[in-house]
Amino acid sequence: MNPMQQAYFLGKLKDWKESIIEESRATMAQLQVDSLREPDLADRASSETDWSLELRTRDRQRKLIGKIDAAIRRLAAGEYGYCEVTGDPISLQRLEARPIATMTLEAQEKHERKERVSRDERTD
Repeated sequence: MNPMQQAYFLGKLKDWKESIIEESRATMAQLQVDSLREPDLADRASSETDWSLELRTRDRQRKLIGKIDAAIRRLAAGEYGYCEVTGDPISLQRLEARPIATMTLEAQEKHERKERVSRDERTD
């Protein structure tokens, strides 16, 4: 990966992380403003369900930030864009679609098939 591509992906990763952080801040601010004390029980249940879903989404995004940070560290170490299993370069198209990818598409598919077989064996 050339320096221009590295700079591009670094910017993409940092922008993605900042976007997630900003969304989290907005969610927290909205939680502090909104009162979940709806007068009607059905409205209150609906609001609580909505906030529960929103908080679960934010939790998934919090975990995603860790993966983004790991990708940024791999970039700094010169390891970004290479499969952690095979050592082969990860295609730029894959990195564009999933900047935190750690495996080539082929290695990821093989990993998922193996995981599926392992999970199926446990349920038998």
